[in-house]
Amino acid sequence: MESLRVIESWPVPHAAAAVVRADGSVAGVHGPAGHRFPLASVTKPLTAYAVLVAVEEGGIELDEPAGPEGATVRHLLAHTAGYAFDHERVMARPGQRRIYSNAGFEVLARHVEQACAIPFGVYLNEAVFRPLGMADSSLDGSPAAGGVSTIADLAKFAAELMAPKLLAPETVAEAATVQFPGLDGVVPGYGLQRPNNWGLGVEIRGTKSPHWTGATNSPATFGHFGQAGTFLWVDPEARAATVALADRDFGPWAIEAWPPFNDAIVAELARG
Repeated sequence: MESLRVIESWPVPHAAAAVVRADGSVAGVHGPAGHRFPLASVTKPLTAYAVLVAVEEGGIELDEPAGPEGATVRHLLAHTAGYAFDHERVMARPGQRRIYSNAGFEVLARHVEQACAIPFGVYLNEAVFRPLGMADSSLDGSPAAGGVSTIADLAKFAAELMAPKLLAPETVAEAATVQFPGLDGVVPGYGLQRPNNWGLGVEIRGTKSPHWTGATNSPATFGHFGQAGTFLWVDPEARAATVALADRDFGPWAIEAWPPFNDAIVAELARG
């Protein structure tokens, strides 16, 4: 896809991007396919997927207690357990506020470890990376932000999100559905959003503005971006997903570059 070449103009040392169609086929890749990039918070959808595998395997349940009093696995996945951003300090009752929380994903991973009696990094590898053939992906730190991967591997994960094989399609559909609707909250780097829609481990675009996706991405678009200069989105209406990885921290360059890049992808997809 010609629009992928725009990443050559990004002010970053290395960048790679891929577009995947709804049937799982790769529409285009540009950049070093095997370069391993830190994912930062793009780790969260991978962690969430492993958690949902544990749900389907019967190791845990979405609505069982986890985290602070009154919270559940679902609350943790949807950033509504009440934890602060980077600390297990409770700032709100479960289900009352959308507080984006790395700490919540740390607690979530420990919950899976305890329930399934396996280190979470091992579980993520066995439940997601190995079955999808993501041989160059690993969890090298926090389950909230410690993932490392390549564009080739994340294209496989994007294909899984659109044409699931590890999870039932109904489970993926629920993950991409707004959980605890109507809650406001902050999208890091983009400020307060009313409402701040999230699914299970993925952000849902809705009507958010400003936003890191394009103006022409549909409200149903879901995914995540990371402070390492990374993002992944799936747009059910465009019937495609896009992954972009860079090795420069998120900042004004990304706020300026990402939306027009995503709009160009959507436009090229529409032209066929």
